[in-house]
Amino acid sequence: MEGINPNQTLDCVGLYCPVPIIKTTQKIKEMKSGEILEIEADDEGILNDMPAWCKTTGNIYAGGEKQASGTIKVYVKKA
Repeated sequence: MEGINPNQTLDCVGLYCPVPIIKTTQKIKEMKSGEILEIEADDEGILNDMPAWCKTTGNIYAGGEKQASGTIKVYVKKA
């Protein structure tokens, strides 16, 4: 997404629920408050799962978009 500069990227292509959420949980623990994580996946469920995960964990869902290639990128800002 334009205007979002992620601090780290997490590749979850080929992984399906709940693995991208588990990997996001592990990765976000290593990051500092305010940093942005870009998660790249090809499971469309992430567009619903990630906002829900952010709501329950207190992190900030910064948006998501489907790429022309078919992959999906979502952004999470660590609270």
